[in-house]
Amino acid sequence: MKQIQGGITAAKGFQAAGVEAAIKYRNRKDMALIYSEVPCVAAGTFTTNVVKAAPVLWDQRIVKESPYVQAVVVNSGIANACTGKEGLDCCAAESRCAGEQLGIPETSILVASTGVIGMQIPVDRITEGIRKLAAAKSDTPEAGTDAAKAIMTTDTVEKQIAVTFEIDGKTVTLGGMCKGSGMIHPNMCTMLGFLTTDVKISGRMLQKALSADVVDSFNMISVDGDTSTNDTLLILANGLAGNEEIVSEGKNYDAFCEALRFVTTYLARKMAGDGEGATALFETKVIGAASKEDARTLAKSVICSSLTKAAIFGHDANWGRILCALGYSGVPFEPENVDLWFQSVSGRIHIYGNGVACDYSEEEATKILSDSEVTVLVDMHMGEQEATAWGCDLSYDYVKINADYRS
Repeated sequence: MKQIQGGITAAKGFQAAGVEAAIKYRNRKDMALIYSEVPCVAAGTFTTNVVKAAPVLWDQRIVKESPYVQAVVVNSGIANACTGKEGLDCCAAESRCAGEQLGIPETSILVASTGVIGMQIPVDRITEGIRKLAAAKSDTPEAGTDAAKAIMTTDTVEKQIAVTFEIDGKTVTLGGMCKGSGMIHPNMCTMLGFLTTDVKISGRMLQKALSADVVDSFNMISVDGDTSTNDTLLILANGLAGNEEIVSEGKNYDAFCEALRFVTTYLARKMAGDGEGATALFETKVIGAASKEDARTLAKSVICSSLTKAAIFGHDANWGRILCALGYSGVPFEPENVDLWFQSVSGRIHIYGNGVACDYSEEEATKILSDSEVTVLVDMHMGEQEATAWGCDLSYDYVKINADYRS
């Protein structure tokens, strides 16, 4: 597997665009298009929040019922959530317009939105934006970058990646982009993720791969503990790589899943590290757990702890907060058997073991915790299972950003 330049336009037959439509923002790109030159099989995972945005309801139906998908239209600024019939009518208007502009059935078009909840999207603006997108679409890396920038809200950087790998002697490409900075606690399966690949794979196996993957990638990140109304992860596969169709498990399916895990983990880490107001990516790796589910639960409990996140921001080796978060996770264990370490590019330090604090240097710990990526390593000494979760520190700016988000 090799990482290459680009994102959603890297795979054969995919085009993209990003344009300014003034949905809510001004003087910035706020609409994106993903388009395949040929029909695709599609799969998706969506928010488990009971309150689901109109685009989520729309996409769930299209992914389940449509024979194929060929385009995705995305807007930022307004989430089209809690908008009733008018919100669903907006999704229908988007699909009709995109179908006319792209010359494809409206049932082959997915839509996604992110931004403020409760506001109605100006239909005239979004349809005019679709016309601009159709005219601007291109297969260049720059077009993919434009799309990645257009879906951002409070994100500080665009998030995209592409890789190539081999299946049946054919070079296969998988690319992706995502957005998410606040209201991030995905449980799918205001984050949006889009993946494109030229692999030939059945819809059933594509959905199986995606559903299994999110458990240890996007579902293992958290910025603030809030599961959005709009969480959506979509993957389109157009088969243009020319490999023999993947219709069952085996080495080809495993190769695809390996590439998928690399791409989604990369994007998930980028999202966690770009949390609103964040100054550091905060990773917790749990090893020696009795079960995989225990490892996931323990790791995520630590990265979700507001007190621990605040300590990371302050570069404070307050390991008691970590042990506390492990303790209320719901996983039974003996505290005296747990070992804790802090580690980063600056080094690694053992901070807790045998039920007490280790003899460590506070200055060295502070140096480690001052890096832009910080890891807490937890050894439970209870089994062979492990899991990793990703979050970010909790800074003053998180409150500032969210205190006036609507305005």
